[in-house]
Amino acid sequence: MSDLDIPLCVHGETNGFVMDREKEFCSVYESLAIAFPNLKIIMEHITTADSVALLDKYPNLYATITLHHLYITLDDVAGGMLQPHLFCKPIAKTYKDRDSLLQVALNAHPKIMFGSDSAPHPQHTKECSGCAAGVFTAPIALQMLAQLFDKHNKLENLQKFVSDNAREIYNIKPSEKNIILLKEEIQVPEKYGTVISFNAGKMIGWKIV
Repeated sequence: MSDLDIPLCVHGETNGFVMDREKEFCSVYESLAIAFPNLKIIMEHITTADSVALLDKYPNLYATITLHHLYITLDDVAGGMLQPHLFCKPIAKTYKDRDSLLQVALNAHPKIMFGSDSAPHPQHTKECSGCAAGVFTAPIALQMLAQLFDKHNKLENLQKFVSDNAREIYNIKPSEKNIILLKEEIQVPEKYGTVISFNAGKMIGWKIV
C-alpha cells in the first residue's frame, strides 16, 4: 500500500471498555505510523482528544470527523432519556473530547477532513431492544456544518473542511460541483422514508438552494 500510494483507512477501536476503545487504539496507530512511514493512514471518524493529539505527532496520520460528533456528547445520548437515534460507534465522548474535535475542524487543520459516517438505519432497527449503531445525517450535513461554522465565525474554513483538505490528502481532482448554501431557517423533516435523521423535526439555520 505504501508503494502504490493507497491509504489505509481504519475505524480504530479495541475490545476494551466502550469509552476507552478509541484511546486504547492510539498505540496501534502509532506503531503503524512508525513501522510504515510512507503509508498514509486515515483515522476514521475520530471522537477523542487523544486521537487529535496524534495528528501533529506523526506526519503520515490523518483523520475524518463526523457532523454528529461535532455536536453531541455522551450526555446527549444517555444523560437523560436514552436517545437511540444518537447512538453510534464510536460512541460520543466527553465535552473535552468534543471541544478538541471542534478546535481542529473549525480551524480546518490540514490533516482533518469531513467524513459523514451517515447511517440510514430504519426506525424499527433504532427503536428496539437491540438498537443499531449509527446516526443518519446525510440530508442535513452541509446545512448543519454551515450553521456550526457560522456560529463560531469560521465560515471561511468550511470549504477546506468538507472538500479542499480531502482533495489534498487523497491527492485527487474530482469533477467540480458547486453547492449553494443560504442562511435561512428550515425545518428538518420528521422522517426520510422510514429513517429518522439527526435533528428530526427541529429548525436549523441554513438550507441548500
